Amino acid sequence: MWSSFTRKTLLIIGTAWLFDALDVALLSFIMPMVKAQWHLEATQTGLLSSVTAIGMAFGAILFGKAADQFGRKNVLTASLVLFSLGNLALAFSPNYHWFLVIRFIVGLGLGGELPVAATYLADHFKGTLQSRLLILADSFWAVGWLIASVLAFFFANNLGWRGLLILTAIPVLFALILRSKLTDAPKITTKSPTLKTSLIANFNYQTILLWLTWLMVMFSYYGMFMWLPTILASRGNTLVTGFGYTVLITIAQLPGYFVAAWLMGKIQVRWVFIIYMLGTALSAFAFGQADGIPATIVFGSLLSFFNLGAYGTIIALTPVQYLPEYRGTMTGIAQGIGRLGAVIGPLLVGWLLDYHVSVNHIFTIFMMSLFIGALAAVFLPDRLNA
Repeated sequence: MWSSFTRKTLLIIGTAWLFDALDVALLSFIMPMVKAQWHLEATQTGLLSSVTAIGMAFGAILFGKAADQFGRKNVLTASLVLFSLGNLALAFSPNYHWFLVIRFIVGLGLGGELPVAATYLADHFKGTLQSRLLILADSFWAVGWLIASVLAFFFANNLGWRGLLILTAIPVLFALILRSKLTDAPKITTKSPTLKTSLIANFNYQTILLWLTWLMVMFSYYGMFMWLPTILASRGNTLVTGFGYTVLITIAQLPGYFVAAWLMGKIQVRWVFIIYMLGTALSAFAFGQADGIPATIVFGSLLSFFNLGAYGTIIALTPVQYLPEYRGTMTGIAQGIGRLGAVIGPLLVGWLLDYHVSVNHIFTIFMMSLFIGALAAVFLPDRLNA
């Protein structure tokens, strides 16, 4: 039975994943609206997501390092403030180029949320409970995506993309109040290691494999899911119907997380990750070949089940690889490296669509990347510093 402290901490830290997903999902829903308003090419539309990922890559590293220096709680609060103010400014962006600049700033805050949140949980819990909490915290991602889907479904036509962005700023105030109740872990050292020192101390083949797994997870996730509403619409569905599909597909994420959390302690974490990556690869191929509504829902649901379960498992695997004094920095770097995949994925899909490459061929590329990530994890121990 979990203590009240454990449940409270999970709820508060889970908001990091909730707001991250809320933003990413909302961007995927408003992309068609922005594209239509400013008459963008598919490649330009893909850049809307990729510039966010670039900001997130820098944010993960900068805020991860700051968490080792100034404490997890303070940096978590700062990242949320930057993200929320950035999204408010985004709602008033006058043109495409200003939208890109502000999205980069929003990305800085978003990128800082997840590695610091994962580090906080790793500091306070150990063993199987730690792994389960990290995966369950990531399950808040599905909640955030569902909230974004509902907001888009009911308010997109009336509020437009600018109104939706303003609407999402409201719950941030509640999250700031919650985070004020967190208690930070004691500082490990009086002076945190520099970025260079952290890299030298932890740079080995296992770290490189960890970076590769992050790269493949984010390349596949952002490449597929940022374009999901657009792909559904291209198959003859209206935009609103696409939202309905996305809600159903997103619900499938929750059992994916819960099964992964249940598997913690029963088999090694890396093998849970490998199973989920292989399941995602096969589901991606099947989704690319899907023809008709039933097949789209079935294989899209399987894709969500496995891809998000893999995402949660790699989050559980990462912070425990490093000693506490390096944990924030190295977790941030790992996610920052992964964000490169989040940059490349949406851009690649946009470029391929501009050149009329079929959806099934695009999803075959993602299948291959997922196999590479699974293979890298075979040689990755559960704990680098064990």
